[in-house]
Amino acid sequence: MFDFNSVVNRRGTHASKWDMMAKLSGITAPDAIAMWVADMDFKAPPGVTEALEAEIKRGIHGYYADTGSWAEALAAWFQRRHKFQIDPAWVSATPGIVSGLGLILQAVTEPGDEVVVFPPAYHAFRKIILANDRKILDAQLVEQQGRYVMDLAALRAKLTPRTRIVFFCSPHNPGGTLWSADEIRELAALCAERDLILVSDEIHCDLLFDGRAHVPTLTAAPDIADRLITCVAATKTFNLAGAHVGASVTTNPVLKKKLDARIAASGLGSYNGFGMLATEAGWRTGEAWLDALLPYLQANRDEFDRRIQSAVPGARSMKLEATYLAWVDFSATRLGSEAVAARIKDRARIFVSPGEQFGPGGKTWLRFNFATPRPILDEALARIEDAFRDAR
Repeated sequence: MFDFNSVVNRRGTHASKWDMMAKLSGITAPDAIAMWVADMDFKAPPGVTEALEAEIKRGIHGYYADTGSWAEALAAWFQRRHKFQIDPAWVSATPGIVSGLGLILQAVTEPGDEVVVFPPAYHAFRKIILANDRKILDAQLVEQQGRYVMDLAALRAKLTPRTRIVFFCSPHNPGGTLWSADEIRELAALCAERDLILVSDEIHCDLLFDGRAHVPTLTAAPDIADRLITCVAATKTFNLAGAHVGASVTTNPVLKKKLDARIAASGLGSYNGFGMLATEAGWRTGEAWLDALLPYLQANRDEFDRRIQSAVPGARSMKLEATYLAWVDFSATRLGSEAVAARIKDRARIFVSPGEQFGPGGKTWLRFNFATPRPILDEALARIEDAFRDAR
């Protein structure tokens, strides 16, 4: 029903992923391949396109009003996919997850307050914390048996009176770890013990492999609901990043009132109508599309892991349980991680995300976005194989 193999030329379409490569990476070759930022090279679900076409045909694109049906679609989706019960009254729309994180910081912390981050972690966490004059308190993840785990004992020893809030990435980006209910409960207990607000970014929760299930933080630890804000969106799931629509969910009316006040004070209470229509249509019509996409992504993951480890002796992919972002360690290569990165950039002409931008623990790693049609993936892997042929 869905053709994920077809290549859509995105160059010259204001696509950040493809049109910003030369500026951001220095790769000027016209055949450069984008494997960096987390958006997919697949057309959105047909129901999304149909909803936008209907809006275009109406021809009048005024202010969007009444988020009721949008929030109901959100709640219905999370109930179906994750048995996650969300009351639409708990939901605040934001212009994407990252801006939502900034608004949360402004609502519940003060300049100089500390924000816990578990690096290597989504690089926008670090940017938005520093941009809001807050401080980062790193609690570096530990790799055990091919996945990340949190060292909460080490974190407990580092907490200070200025520590106010925790940014938690679930599923984890870039490692692709799905946290267990027990792991989430241990973190939640620490937050309760030290009076910390827990912000759970669950934007990748629909992108799961090998029959695994996502455990929402609120489901695992309902006893800390009064100090929990969960951030969700349709944008990663249905490839709608340009919609710039996210949602912050909290059962605590005091927290919600503070967040909504910041949204109003920032002039963000008027929503992007096209984005709201697109994301609602995704939740309402995109299930069959997603069910077809996940096996395709899983096959891409497996092919990528097999060939990268063969092409670059010593390379090692963390086995992703979720997301479409391969996280590859090059510390054991004879060339060294910097030389590896240079070959991928200069010889293979591929733009990937450098591990250092994800904070401590990322220096020897690179992140590759494999959510692309198989012909592009095959070409990228062939180039990597050629770039390292003399090193094997």
